[in-house]
Amino acid sequence: MTSKSFCGRTRREFIWEAGAGFGAAALSGMLGRDGFFSSASANTPGGPADPAQSAGPMAVKPPHFAPKAKSVIFLFMYGGPSHIDTFDYKPAMKGMDGKTVDVKTFGRGGHKAGGRIVEPRWDFHQYGECGKHVSTLFPNIARHVDDIAFLHSMTADSPIHGSAMLMMNSGKILSGNPALGSWLTYGLGSENQNLPGFVVMLDPTGGPISGAKNWSSGYMPATYQGTVFRTKGAPILDLAPPSDLTPAAQRRIIDSIQIANQRHLTSHGNEESLASRISSYELAYNMQSAAPEAVDLSDETAETRALYGIDQSKTADFGTRCLLARRLVQRGVRFIQLYSGGAHNDDNWDAHGDLEVNHNKHAGATDQPIAALLTDLKRTGLLDETLVVWGGEFGRQPTAEYAKGSGRDHNSYGFTMWMAGGGIKGGISYGTTDELGSVAVDNPLHVKNLHATILHQMGLDPNHLSYFYSGLDQKLVGVEEVEPIHAII
Repeated sequence: MTSKSFCGRTRREFIWEAGAGFGAAALSGMLGRDGFFSSASANTPGGPADPAQSAGPMAVKPPHFAPKAKSVIFLFMYGGPSHIDTFDYKPAMKGMDGKTVDVKTFGRGGHKAGGRIVEPRWDFHQYGECGKHVSTLFPNIARHVDDIAFLHSMTADSPIHGSAMLMMNSGKILSGNPALGSWLTYGLGSENQNLPGFVVMLDPTGGPISGAKNWSSGYMPATYQGTVFRTKGAPILDLAPPSDLTPAAQRRIIDSIQIANQRHLTSHGNEESLASRISSYELAYNMQSAAPEAVDLSDETAETRALYGIDQSKTADFGTRCLLARRLVQRGVRFIQLYSGGAHNDDNWDAHGDLEVNHNKHAGATDQPIAALLTDLKRTGLLDETLVVWGGEFGRQPTAEYAKGSGRDHNSYGFTMWMAGGGIKGGISYGTTDELGSVAVDNPLHVKNLHATILHQMGLDPNHLSYFYSGLDQKLVGVEEVEPIHAII
């Protein structure tokens, strides 16, 4: 409806200008009390003027309610591990190898109506008091099943790596959105102002498809983006200052930046930009000593290093990163993501050709380190407050991709992930796929439910945590209400 004109002005302009703008001021005040203008997290009581915000964007912020977990370690199996060869036991497939079945699949090869069965290539045995069946691929993780909640009915919106990776990391299949770690550091801040709140450790073969988009802060300030940590050499690239700058000179530079930004604030009123810029510079300054100490394993015992498999070539890399994850949790880092697999083809879990070669390689490199991480967190009392998440961007199909071989195509219709620690019930399996593992049939779960559960365990209401951008209260889980997975909490 077109606004009526008052002396050449629209109705809106007339109200805005009437009484020297006092009408607009009153309207702004009422809308402000309703939170209309808030660009801060909905969990921040006072919006941008809250003391926590004025102390910097990474200052610790109060959760919505008492959290069960303080940190998250996300073990990302890039490429898509086969659920029916790892944790989703399918005894009905035994003896079906090579049999042609009518089963609808959708992967990189497109939609198919049937195919040749590739029965699971590894035996399953029962473990723990819960009697959980686990593949012989993971004999070490299998000993921890009573601490793990298995989610067997996960689904995602895309069977293509790039968009599926973005969805698992940011809740959306398109780029430009903040990653899960960004949401957590935005909503809660960081308990250690000398280290990044969101750390990413990549596979030595390289990063995953789409690269830094997977740990981007999207439309949020860059303060909340993930920081890549390396296990060899300097932990963070370009962190060291020029060799001719003394610590005192570096401190003077930081002070100068703060003064310049304060002047910018006075003239422009951009509090969020100011806080983010100062925080970024000061974090870099403080990390020059904190980051090297965090990755220095010399104070770890030989028993601990052996537990993680650091003394063995096969497990040394992932074992080192798992141990670093424990050290970072101890130092208050909020979100740590470890990638198993990088680059392309068999450098990750994307087993299109020889399933056995691929999964033996990657499971062999990660099984002992992950089990060690669970053991170490539990014996140090950290598992109760650390949420561990395991999984890839999707699973794999029960049928062969090609006329010959054991390779499987992508499967986003049904796959398995698991969670442990941080207030999660152990020894349970939630949801099921059909007898072939092709599609989720009981209690299907979406990636959004996984994200909602992680936020919930960290003390954040997934349907309340928001960031005002482009005229909308943006949320990790989207517009519609999303429930955490209450059965495993």
